[in-house]
Amino acid sequence: GLPIAAIMFASIAVLSLLSLHGSLHVRGGSDRPSRTSHSALRATQAPAGAGIGWDTIPLKDIPDTLCKPDDANANTEMRAKMEQMLREAQTSICSAIEELDGGAKFKEDAWTREGGGGGISRVLADGNVFEKAGCSLSVVYGNMPVEALASATERGVDRAKGYKAGDRVPFFACGLSSVMHPRNPHAPTMHFNYRYFETDGGVWWFGGGTDITPAYLDEDDMKHFHGTYKEVCDKHDKEFYPKFKKWADDYFLIKHRGERRGLGGIFFDDLNDRPADEIFAFAKDCANSVVPAYVPIVAKHKDDEFTQQQKEWQLLRRGRYVEFNLVYDRGTIFGLKTGGRIESILMSLPETARWEYCQAPEPGSKEEEIMKLYKEPKDWV
Repeated sequence: GLPIAAIMFASIAVLSLLSLHGSLHVRGGSDRPSRTSHSALRATQAPAGAGIGWDTIPLKDIPDTLCKPDDANANTEMRAKMEQMLREAQTSICSAIEELDGGAKFKEDAWTREGGGGGISRVLADGNVFEKAGCSLSVVYGNMPVEALASATERGVDRAKGYKAGDRVPFFACGLSSVMHPRNPHAPTMHFNYRYFETDGGVWWFGGGTDITPAYLDEDDMKHFHGTYKEVCDKHDKEFYPKFKKWADDYFLIKHRGERRGLGGIFFDDLNDRPADEIFAFAKDCANSVVPAYVPIVAKHKDDEFTQQQKEWQLLRRGRYVEFNLVYDRGTIFGLKTGGRIESILMSLPETARWEYCQAPEPGSKEEEIMKLYKEPKDWV
């Protein structure tokens, strides 16, 4: 298969931030270990007590807030509101996923960052329904390289104007990011992220979105998922859904493949065109819609029968997921360039993925059916 190390190190190792060691592994149709293959990769788990980052300190007790106290040059009220809202969303979403899984529980660890702030990471692994699910809160502040600001947002290059290469920019960022990878190939992967940024001079903006990545098409599922977020968007601004749906289709394009990571959802960035409280209310409704948009779909498919060939197709699509996250994803790049916590940054990666040389779906197959939609997005609602 294609060397995954080449993909990883192209976007990560040049930053001299980490070294990954992996064992090649494929799960069989039962989704339990059955055979090894050079077409698949599974990242190894760090042993208990191993280092969790070059500038992070583990916490035994989670503080009431991770925000910087007494920051006279900041919108401390909005920072506190965003952190509290995202903490509540993290708890409710993780509880719903645990209930659906019926077996595994999220492992939680909290940490602080020497540069300022910290986070609460929760990861569920080897569950009945979910192979891996992560939900990570980060509240960080300090000074970031101007190069990180340029990559952090859609308008990052504009925001970085006036700074010289090597300059450092005061910043605050609060966000909740999550990825859910079910075992069953008929149950889609889901990702969401909602965040609030501030930089020097009182500049602020919101970003985020929720998107879905099925390996097989169920049109009713897509109508439900997109319909849920259209209702949320319409509640706040009827122009939001068509704009943010197209933004998701454009953002999640894997340029070197000419196909999308999945079947989209909503995505927005640099949103500051109205009062902050209004955008906060929109972000809150979006985060609170993750469970009703996604959980019923997984519940519907978690016990579907599937073949070994269908499992391998799911793993191929996960390979595309890895490619996008390591090469293009703005949050991953920002985290690496600001010296973020590696375990939290790479939490989104699946435990198993697959690459095959010159693989193409059979004409007329279910795989070809959804591949056409990865290449040419459609309107679901």
